[in-house]
Amino acid sequence: MNDRQLDKNSIAEQLAYWILAQDAGDFPQKTIGTARLLLMDVMGLCIAARHEYYVESALATADGSGLCTALGHPGGLTAYDAALVNGTAAHGEDYDDTFEGGPVHSGAVVVPAVMAICEREGLAGEALLRGIAVGAELMCRLSLVAPKAIHRAGFHPTAAIGAIAAAGAVAAALRLDHGQTTSALGIAGSMASGIIEYLAEGTSTKRMHAGWAAQSGIRAALMARGGLDGPRTVLEGRHGFFQAFAPSVTPDFTSLLSDLNQRWLMQSIAFKPYACGTMTQPYIDCAIALARRNINPGDIRDIVCRVGEGTVHRLWEDLAVKHRPPTAYAAKFSTPFCMAVGFFDGRAGLGQFTPARINDPAVLALAQKIRYEIDPQNPYPAQFTGHLRATMSDGTVYEHVQPWMRGGAQQPLSPEELAEKFRDNVRHGGWNDSLCEGMLALFQQIFTQTDIRSLERGRV
Repeated sequence: MNDRQLDKNSIAEQLAYWILAQDAGDFPQKTIGTARLLLMDVMGLCIAARHEYYVESALATADGSGLCTALGHPGGLTAYDAALVNGTAAHGEDYDDTFEGGPVHSGAVVVPAVMAICEREGLAGEALLRGIAVGAELMCRLSLVAPKAIHRAGFHPTAAIGAIAAAGAVAAALRLDHGQTTSALGIAGSMASGIIEYLAEGTSTKRMHAGWAAQSGIRAALMARGGLDGPRTVLEGRHGFFQAFAPSVTPDFTSLLSDLNQRWLMQSIAFKPYACGTMTQPYIDCAIALARRNINPGDIRDIVCRVGEGTVHRLWEDLAVKHRPPTAYAAKFSTPFCMAVGFFDGRAGLGQFTPARINDPAVLALAQKIRYEIDPQNPYPAQFTGHLRATMSDGTVYEHVQPWMRGGAQQPLSPEELAEKFRDNVRHGGWNDSLCEGMLALFQQIFTQTDIRSLERGRV
């Protein structure tokens, strides 16, 4: 891809030139390492959730057998069904990766889509790597075009952007030609969807958004390969994606296209330490830091948090509901609850979001003391920060600031910490240590294998 091609073509065509130019042999080691961590994180989450009702509901839609793996389940499914099941499982507990600047969850969309197409087509590990890296990069960059506006319009960015990113990822794995890749992106624009009304009652539709986007990307790419054409101006057109999903702003495509040949934004993907909403994470760290002062929660008069305005409608309001979440899933998107349970338990993992914990009187009593004030200087969504100011009954004030998200670019989790997260997740899902360690060893070699049938080990 050269600069003249960038200047003369639609945005989808420019992205298609970039996709075609990608050779996994030229990828920086950090890009390869991030793709490997995405694969590991997603697979661990799929095993953790394999017995959950929402995964069983996705499995119930499967139509016959196929060549593709639904992680943690015997037999094979079609590519579409496997992508739906794995994406739903990976995103179901909101424990999957995120991107500061988006926020979007790349792994739960891209990994299931690329894994399924590689199994369906008998592709090598190099194609798996190429698809994951390209799809994650597209997802991160697309999330920067209209920050906050997709959420403001009532849509889930992971779901909507995910369909297009998954289409690009599958096109990269398949090595579609330029016209087919452009059409795949264009077709995916008509498959994009995902509203955020799940917030009203803590229902589960968000859980299936990543899986729906993953299978949509596969369909778009295969339809393009079969000859269906899609609009070249799917992103910037008068009736295009951003006009539909982010109408309140003028999209800025600079972040999408700038340094596309030189810089991999996906290298800065953040891996979550806690199983809940992205922007709650640094606030949980503040609550845990407060608890380490050996404070009696009964002595706390109130806790006030400075927050970014763009997070309020999802994580703070309606405040009365956030103080007493109606479901364990709703609790994941309540900053007051997440902070309170983190204060008491010192963590916010899978075991903190259960019917028992959301009804714990001590946790709820502390949650009801937590409120927010909007900080006009908060850097969200470019950076995820946390803050609390706790006033005690005797007037003493304690303040804690978390300047960035732990697990993100400024304070990444180590590969060893992420391997331990994988172990915890697969044990939660019922795997023994032998299966766990075997899969960890596989991750180190999967991208160099001539085929990826070894992933069938996950059908247990």
